[in-house]
Amino acid sequence: MSEGRGSVKPEGPPRLPDGILEELSSRLTRDEAPFLRYLPKQLSLEWAESTENRLGFTRFECDHHELFRRRRLRGSPGPVTVALHPRLISDEKLFRHTLVHELLHAAGLIDHGNRHSDLVKEISPAPKLAESPVLRGMREEVLAGLPERSWICGECGHTWERRRVSIPQRCPKCARPFKGKSES
Repeated sequence: MSEGRGSVKPEGPPRLPDGILEELSSRLTRDEAPFLRYLPKQLSLEWAESTENRLGFTRFECDHHELFRRRRLRGSPGPVTVALHPRLISDEKLFRHTLVHELLHAAGLIDHGNRHSDLVKEISPAPKLAESPVLRGMREEVLAGLPERSWICGECGHTWERRRVSIPQRCPKCARPFKGKSES
């Protein structure tokens, strides 16, 4: 991940957008998010190391056994840290999307289930690739690391540059299902 790699962390911790915890409170029940009411006092935000390969992560100070016990008893989770990758500073939509994802974990939705996914989509949907310089940069990094540089259609022989990570469904020239090969 070249963008953001080797750069220094931004000054000061990330800022929590106004009203974001209230929005979570309006959409979550105490049963599904037992830690939410403790977050104003227990939550801290920080920038992750620029060498980190994740856009964000949530860290609880207690081990997972204690965390699940506190969740079941609806007690305080203790100190909770959400770390965000510094490259997000240049992408407001992806920053907010990643932050909401991590705040849901911090609130007690530990698993990546349907409820977690649906809430993230409702509150702060992921930006489209065209809207996100960070996502475009990440795609370019993945493409640069792949051996295939172009595709060749097995039906018509048309060759085109690889611009996506996944294998194409159809040839852009003949529109037949892609039965091709890659070219290094």
